[in-house]
Amino acid sequence: MPSSKSSSNSKLRIAFIGAGGIAGTHMNHLSKMDDIEIVAFADVDAASMARRAEQFHVDPNACFTDWKQMLRKVKPDAVSVCTPNKLHMAATIDALKAGADVLVEKPMAATAADARKMVNAAKQTGKKLVIGFQYRYSAKTAFLRRSVDEGRFGNVLYGRVQALRRRGIPNWGVFHSKQAQGGGPLIDIGVHVLEMAHYTMGAPTPIAATGTTFTYLGNRDSNTVECPWKGWNWKELDIEDLAVGQVRFDNGAVLTIEASFAAHIEKNLWSFDIMGENAGGRWDPPAIFTDQGGHMVNLEPHWLPPDGFQDNFFKKMRNFVEHCLHDKPTLAPAEHGLAVQNMLEAIYASAAKGGKEVAIR
Repeated sequence: MPSSKSSSNSKLRIAFIGAGGIAGTHMNHLSKMDDIEIVAFADVDAASMARRAEQFHVDPNACFTDWKQMLRKVKPDAVSVCTPNKLHMAATIDALKAGADVLVEKPMAATAADARKMVNAAKQTGKKLVIGFQYRYSAKTAFLRRSVDEGRFGNVLYGRVQALRRRGIPNWGVFHSKQAQGGGPLIDIGVHVLEMAHYTMGAPTPIAATGTTFTYLGNRDSNTVECPWKGWNWKELDIEDLAVGQVRFDNGAVLTIEASFAAHIEKNLWSFDIMGENAGGRWDPPAIFTDQGGHMVNLEPHWLPPDGFQDNFFKKMRNFVEHCLHDKPTLAPAEHGLAVQNMLEAIYASAAKGGKEVAIR
C-alpha cells in the first residue's frame, strides 16, 4: 500500500485539473477541512480559474492552461480530475506519473479501455486512485450493504436500478455530445445508481450485458415543451433519451437498469432494489423485506444520519483526504470504477448490435 503522509499534522496539497462545473462542489467541501490546501488549477478557461483563485485564496500564478506544466511546477500531493469524461484518462495518468494521488469524477472514463489504462497506471506508480462515487457513502447504501455483509439477504440474486427523469436533459456543458461524454443518461446519471447497487450486491464481477437505447425527444426543438431545463442543444444532440440494459455476473446474479433524461413517466425515479434468497431491499425509502416469526415483515431504519447530496459529497471528499493522508480504506477503489465502466460500455455495445449479448472480458 502506498505510504501515508509522515505527520498527522501534514496538510494535503490538492490541485485541480478542470476548475469549472463540479470542481466547485469539490472545492466548497475541501475548503471546510483544516488538513488540506488547494494549491493550483489547470483549465482552458482562464476566467474560470481566476474566479476560483479569488474565491478559494489560491495564488493567481498557480493557474495554468496546461495541466502538465501545473504538475511539473506545483508538484501537488493529490489531484482532483473534473474535466469532461473524454479527458479523464489522460489527466489521471499524467497526475499519477507526476507522483500525485488522484480522485477522478464519475464516470471513471469515456471507455473501458481508458479505465483499464488508469488502473494499470495506479498500480505501476504505486499511487492511489479513487473514483467519485458519492452515493456509496449514503447512509441508505450503508444500511443495505451492512445487511448484505451480515448475511441477512443470503445470496443476492437480482438487482433493479432506476435513474429516470421525466424531462431533465441538461441544457449546459457538453452533455448532449456522445463524443465528449461517452453517452447520455446511462453514463451520466445511471452510473450513480448502478455503482451503488453493484457495491451493495457485494461488487460481483460482470461477465456479459445486453442493452437498448432510444432517442425520441432530445433531438426535437427544446422550446416546444414546458419543463425546468428548456433550451438544450437539440440540433447537435446525439445521445440517448432512454437506455435499458441487463448485466450478468460471475456468481449467477443478474441486474437490470433503466436510465433516462427524458421519458413519459409519472415522476422522476432514483433508487434501486435488490432481491436475495432470504430477504430483499429497497434504497429509497430504505427498507428490508423478509420473513420473521412465520410472517412476511418489512424492516425500516428508525433513524439514519443526514443523507442529502451535499452530505454524501462531503463524505466522499473527506474519505479521499483521509485515504491519502492516513491510508484509511476508500469505498470507491479504481477496480470498482473499472467494473462499472465495463458494464456501461457493454450495454452501449449491445445496443449498437441490436440488443445482442456482449461478453465482458
